[in-house]
Amino acid sequence: MQNRQIILVKLPQGKLTVDCFQTREAPMPIPGPEEVLLRTLYVPLDAASRAWMQGVTYRSGLQVGDIMAATALAEVVESRSPLLAAGDLVLAETGWQTFTALPAAEALKQPNIVPHTHLLSVYGVPGLTAYFGLLECGRPKAGETVVVSAAAGAVGMFAGQIARLHGCRTVGIAGGAAKTALLTDRLGFDAAIDYKAENLHDALSRSCPNGIDVLFDNVGGDILATSLPHMAKQGRIVCCGAVSQYDTASPPAAPAGISGLLIVNSLTMQGFLLADFLQRQEQGLAALTAWVAEEKLVVIEDLITGFELLPAALVGLLAGENIGKRIVQVARCSA
Repeated sequence: MQNRQIILVKLPQGKLTVDCFQTREAPMPIPGPEEVLLRTLYVPLDAASRAWMQGVTYRSGLQVGDIMAATALAEVVESRSPLLAAGDLVLAETGWQTFTALPAAEALKQPNIVPHTHLLSVYGVPGLTAYFGLLECGRPKAGETVVVSAAAGAVGMFAGQIARLHGCRTVGIAGGAAKTALLTDRLGFDAAIDYKAENLHDALSRSCPNGIDVLFDNVGGDILATSLPHMAKQGRIVCCGAVSQYDTASPPAAPAGISGLLIVNSLTMQGFLLADFLQRQEQGLAALTAWVAEEKLVVIEDLITGFELLPAALVGLLAGENIGKRIVQVARCSA
């Protein structure tokens, strides 16, 4: 058996394209003492991975010749450590390859939840990011208006639903009629704005007549700039992502006039990483699990099958093709 790997063969100049990647075959890795051999099952895709090609972020930047980075859901094929056994499911930094050998201590054992993809969506980074970002940074109160950008994306759809569960009026911003219809028809948003078809300023005035109490922003750029003047007094802006700035060689400057708007309206603007709240992960998982079991939280995943489709799937994600968490299935679990 061979190990298939996808390598970054050139750094993008502008938008990411599939020819920035190349597939190669490598020898099957052999685990050493205290290591495990992992077979990659599912690779979750995130727009932030494009930013890793721009330089150092919350992790090291990617260089030409690197295996494309990713944390994936994998199955233990062989273990030389008492920490894990063959057949265990783990989260590990595998990168875009079909097999990986690494220290067992670097693989986080996962419960055997069905479907397994929920470990990468509602019970993974997207769900937990939405939970802690909204509730800890946004601090929504019943009756307030919460606006979520990229609301049909992996994090946004959970943030909006959690806001509604806390008694808030929720408005989603998304691109395209299909996405905005999904927000109101399936996810329970009170209103949805198609930024591609509507004037965003006018739509926010109509949808948020009393202002925005909490802005959960995944986009940055023009959407953030247009939303800021609509903030209510004592409003909170949660900076979760900046997808508008990732797929470019030179990210644009921040919206002008932020300082004045923050001061005049006594606003709070806060960025965060999920790592800030990992010590409270069990609290978030307990709440998310209960909401899913009670059918109060809708989970939508965008599943693509085929290791070779990883580059095109990431390019498509950056273009806004996905609804919900985009995940590429590489192999089937043996269990």
